Amino acid sequence: MSEIPAALAALRERLRACDLCPRRCGVDRLEAEEGQCRSSSRARVCSVGAHFGEEQVLVGRGGSGTIFLSGCNLGCVFCQNSDISQGRAGSELEAILLAGHALELASRGCENVNFVTPSHQPHAVLEAIWLARQRGLRLPVVYNCGGYESVETLRPAESLVDIYMPDFKYADPDAGLRYSGVPDYPQVAAAALAEMFRQVGPLQLDERGVARRGVLVRHLVLPQDLARSEQVVERVAALAPGAGINVMAQYRPAYRARRYPELARSLAGQTVARLRRRAAALGLLRVDGGW
Repeated sequence: MSEIPAALAALRERLRACDLCPRRCGVDRLEAEEGQCRSSSRARVCSVGAHFGEEQVLVGRGGSGTIFLSGCNLGCVFCQNSDISQGRAGSELEAILLAGHALELASRGCENVNFVTPSHQPHAVLEAIWLARQRGLRLPVVYNCGGYESVETLRPAESLVDIYMPDFKYADPDAGLRYSGVPDYPQVAAAALAEMFRQVGPLQLDERGVARRGVLVRHLVLPQDLARSEQVVERVAALAPGAGINVMAQYRPAYRARRYPELARSLAGQTVARLRRRAAALGLLRVDGGW
């Protein structure tokens, strides 16, 4: 087997003063120091399996082959998977074992290999993808993330990731700070989305309507337009023309949301329908489902 590319080895070396995500905590994760994500140098895997609850363009007939990673570089107070994102469920694995899971999912007939929440473990995830490719993986690989990504960290993913599926949570930086704990979410997410689109382009589907390549953005609509959703849709259309978008109506006041009176509300259905029409008018491909 070939030696791991230098760009991937360099990602692991950056763990010594971790700056892999935009938080740039600077801790030495190789010596078990913990930053915001509370993660070591090894990826912690919560679950692996064929998932039929993702967007239909990912599910197809065989399901999306999901590898759920514990932890997160964000702290969203309304997180609907907080038991995974804010906990330590699962087992820590080296990249070679992650690669083995990817190959197992392929052998089970999954449509893709879907790494869920890789933002704090890109060194391990990208190395695992490279190792799995060396051993014959041919399925599309999905990078399913919160959108708060470092462009410098994304660059080594070029030619390894086929489908980027970021969130674009907010157009309002104050909302990003209040609800996810980061002061610069919109500008960071915009730069990351532009890099993702540069690498893989608009969403491409095969003859069955299953995604093979491109960008698919998720946006969860919040009560009282706290995320400035129309601005999100417009920004996505400008940065990633022809991308897929899932304007999501699944909000509920989960995790710590009830501590914020403005989040302890339900959505108006017509708001989501209007946003979906706006996205289509701007040339984005409407993709529903997921969650």
